[in-house]
Amino acid sequence: MKRPALFLDRDGVINVDHGYVHTPEEFHFIDGIFDLVSAANRSGYLVVVVTNQAGIGRGYYSEAQFHNLTHWMKCRFAEHGGRIDGVYFCPYHPEHGIGKYRRESEFRKPAPGMLLQAQSELGIDLERSILVGDKLSDMAAGRSAGVGTLLHFGGEHVGGDTIAISQLSEAMRYVCAPAR
Repeated sequence: MKRPALFLDRDGVINVDHGYVHTPEEFHFIDGIFDLVSAANRSGYLVVVVTNQAGIGRGYYSEAQFHNLTHWMKCRFAEHGGRIDGVYFCPYHPEHGIGKYRRESEFRKPAPGMLLQAQSELGIDLERSILVGDKLSDMAAGRSAGVGTLLHFGGEHVGGDTIAISQLSEAMRYVCAPAR
């Protein structure tokens, strides 16, 4: 049986977006993220991070540095009673990427590739899933993939099928609601 997922963008949703964050010292968790992930886990959601990482493509940091930071981040969630079930990232950028990283990619949001890959690999029911993102590209990726609930973190109402939230605590009512 397929399970719903809580999809989270990273920079701007999990951590404050200081621009190309790639070390624990730069990584500042956003208020409410630990509670949201724990609640999603308890409610039967898989928790999946989907993040564009153009800083890799631009040469600002390596894939190894990204993976090290991701491991550190997942350990912080575990310390707070939460679990991240998957992390999908796109290091490519069509204009500013260097070398092999300079290309179009179906995985770079606003394209839905990361969400669809997670669906295939983790057995996700996209219609019952929730995406929390802070950019229009996050909303577009979720819409293209068929994610049922799109939460735009930042307070701006951006369209009929998105719900604006200004605090992560506002997302709790969606992950704690009975599954549709």
